[in-house]
Amino acid sequence: MLSLFILSPGKRCRINKPFSSPFNLRQFHLHTFSLLPKRNKLKKHSNISANNWNTTHKFVLSNPTLSLLESKCKSLIHLKQIQSQMIATGLSSDGLAYSRLVTFCALSPMGDLDYSKRLLFAMRNPNAFSWNIVIRAVSESETPSEVFVLYRQMLAVVSHSGVCLRPDNYTFPLLFKTCARLSLSRLGYGILVHVLKMKYDGDIFVHNSLIHFLVSCRELEAANKVFDESCVRDLVSWNCLINGYARSGRGKEALRVFREMERGSDVAPDEVTMIGVVTACTNLEDSNLGHEFHRYIIDRRLNMTVPLTNALLDMYVKCGDLEEAKELFEKMEEKTMVSWTTMVAGCAKSGQLDLARKLFDEMPEKDVVPWNAMISACVQSHRAKEALSLFHEMQELNIEPDEVTMVSCLSACSQLGALDVGIWIHHYIEKHNLFLNVALGTALVDMYAKCGNIKKAIQVFHEIPGRNALTFTAMIGGLALHGDAKHALSCFLEMIDSGLVPDEVTFLGILTACCHGGLVEDGRRIFSQMSSKFKISPKIKHYSCMIDLLGRAGLLKEAIELLESMPIEADAVVWGAMFFACRMHKNIELGERAAMRLLELDPSDSGIYVLLANMYVERNMWEKAGEVRKMMRERGVDKTPGCSSIEVDGNVYEFIVRDKSHSRSKEIYESLVQLSKEMKVFECVSDMKDDFLFASEVGR
Repeated sequence: MLSLFILSPGKRCRINKPFSSPFNLRQFHLHTFSLLPKRNKLKKHSNISANNWNTTHKFVLSNPTLSLLESKCKSLIHLKQIQSQMIATGLSSDGLAYSRLVTFCALSPMGDLDYSKRLLFAMRNPNAFSWNIVIRAVSESETPSEVFVLYRQMLAVVSHSGVCLRPDNYTFPLLFKTCARLSLSRLGYGILVHVLKMKYDGDIFVHNSLIHFLVSCRELEAANKVFDESCVRDLVSWNCLINGYARSGRGKEALRVFREMERGSDVAPDEVTMIGVVTACTNLEDSNLGHEFHRYIIDRRLNMTVPLTNALLDMYVKCGDLEEAKELFEKMEEKTMVSWTTMVAGCAKSGQLDLARKLFDEMPEKDVVPWNAMISACVQSHRAKEALSLFHEMQELNIEPDEVTMVSCLSACSQLGALDVGIWIHHYIEKHNLFLNVALGTALVDMYAKCGNIKKAIQVFHEIPGRNALTFTAMIGGLALHGDAKHALSCFLEMIDSGLVPDEVTFLGILTACCHGGLVEDGRRIFSQMSSKFKISPKIKHYSCMIDLLGRAGLLKEAIELLESMPIEADAVVWGAMFFACRMHKNIELGERAAMRLLELDPSDSGIYVLLANMYVERNMWEKAGEVRKMMRERGVDKTPGCSSIEVDGNVYEFIVRDKSHSRSKEIYESLVQLSKEMKVFECVSDMKDDFLFASEVGR
């Protein structure tokens, strides 16, 4: 953890140049007992705001060299030339003039942050204003942690006149802000000790920055305690706490603080307050309450800023009120990328994928976020080909994909069985050094397993750092899919031993593995542990797996007893598992019962008629088979044409029975005929027993 090292009073030094060698913040230790005593007050001009760059100030007008900073300075070379003039004219000895030079060098696009530090360290009479400016610039740079080194140096500064430099009420908010940005909670508490020792805890700026720091580090109870015990509160204080609770998903607490603000203070809410309140309604998924606060905003005539409107838009979308969201979106005068992305995601989530695509195409500009939203929506809607098409379009437009994009594309490959595309994406991830986080690694495991390369799935599984329950679940499901019950069970036990908690999907995967491997005893034990040990109530899919497991093992009596004892009504999947088991073990009585129940649930399912007829034919019950076929004709049920897909050179092609839409369909059918002839030679195709015996798998 980062910490500070404060030089003791006997070791204070004058800093004339920055450190020449790289530093390591981890070497520093917090020391709070050698803090400086109260020092002499700084000159009045040291309190000038960093944003007051007034070129019409009489001091600037009387020193034209200073006006050159804005009017003529276009590079570091120009800045050094102006500095030389200031030195030659003696202007550099003036604190205000020198501070303006430091400020311009630190904050201006034409400046240089490293050189601003050199100017700062060379200052004859240092002031807190100049140090705060550079601290601010460093905090907004790519290396914000360097502010703590700069703070350490600030506390060690002694001017030529012997005056020690002292941080002020603008210094600590910058430090707290950096601690919040980097989530440095322990270091922030160390800064707090300095605040208390220097008696800045009563300053409103420091107080609010402390609450913001605590909220950002998820120390909400501590933030609430500081807030409750404080004698200084303003609108910023209330907003920090309300928005902190809202961003942490604690909507009830956010609304509680808002109610306290209304009842017990004379502070009126503003647009920032209402962003937190609306976000709280989003967390609670309470659209009615969201509507109330929307009316509250209108009645109070609060400014409907873009962030507030986006918060309302997000609330309506996530609460499922898409019509209200559409109305609000259409009324927006200024739509940002966040506005468009929120609507695209909302329409896609509600199943209106075509509308989502229309909005997506209308977006004036797109970064990776809306692309991710659209690709993910296609995957969730099982339109995997469209998802991959969007990904290719994204690449053509040179939009750089991220880990989220890759996860969605890998899920699309899993749906299509597009192994070549999945391998290409894996290579893309490695080539562009995308971080193989748990989500991305899990998606790779799932893709390789579902696309048939279980060895590669296992390899990736072992390469993922910090595997979680989802990773194990994907691996267990993949092993189950490939019929490797032994390794699936071993993986499940490893997951339990590592302290991870399985969920419903994990149990579904391991029960499926037991079913494929015929592991009846293991299946019984795991199914029992679901509720007894892990407190997970079995869902209908778990019952289906158990009935399938028992049925395949010939334990039909136990299977039907489990089916009849289910606390939830059995669906077609459960009765289907029972029916297949009865057909496998030639139990006509139970098979008829299961089939009739299936036909009650879905009279239009042609597959049930076909399989029931086949079951009768296999037992030479020709009359019964004829009745089933007659029933099928009377109900107008047609055999559903099968659909197959194949991936060739990264492209996925789909075919239905007697499909001639492909440009090379003639060659495809000729190859099929040739393959059929070869299969007959090797006795891989048996003759049909009767016209009533239909193929059990449609499309073949």
